[in-house]
Amino acid sequence: MSKTLTNESGAQISLMLPPSQRGTPTWEMALDYPCQGDWTEAEYLSLDTGRLIEFNDGVLEFLPMPKTSHARISRFISDLLRQYVDSRKIGEVLWAPCPIRVAPRKLREPDILYLSHQRIPQDDTPPVGADLVVEIISPGMESRRRDMETKRDEYAEAGIPEYWVVDPDNETITVLTLVGKRYELHHEFPAGTTAGSVMLAGFEVDVSATFAAARPPLT
Repeated sequence: MSKTLTNESGAQISLMLPPSQRGTPTWEMALDYPCQGDWTEAEYLSLDTGRLIEFNDGVLEFLPMPKTSHARISRFISDLLRQYVDSRKIGEVLWAPCPIRVAPRKLREPDILYLSHQRIPQDDTPPVGADLVVEIISPGMESRRRDMETKRDEYAEAGIPEYWVVDPDNETITVLTLVGKRYELHHEFPAGTTAGSVMLAGFEVDVSATFAAARPPLT
């Protein structure tokens, strides 16, 4: 079983793989897809895998599947944000999986995003940026680095005015606000306090209640 590839210098190489068998990856199916670096945006958007996948300059980046506690936190915050936005008729709140464009060849999937009316696309194309995004850090150092460093830089470059980072390990909500092309710390809100938005006057989230929402409901 082989597939012909073109390397970065333009030379063609033949990739040989053994036939798949029980206990090994299904190589035959993998060969039906582009190699990393060769994916187009259209191919990425046509995926229907049920997994969280982001698009970075032709490369697919696979995010960890969220835990149930992660989903509960996301629901808690998105419900509050949606009530705030809907009551004022100032746009729309969406949640992952919903890719947004942060660069010409880069699509990310924030856990929660707020779009003002002028940002809402009139078709099914990904929104260009957002007005506010929320990321809930998944377990592991790679997830922490992605949300605290990589996405902080990318969302700032995309001109997203406000970025919230929800940290279940430390039970904090960090609110970052865009100044020029960089985020500055507005405040890191610990348990027992109320996190507030800079851009959305009056939008507040009880930090302790946020992480209490991660636990199963009482029966």
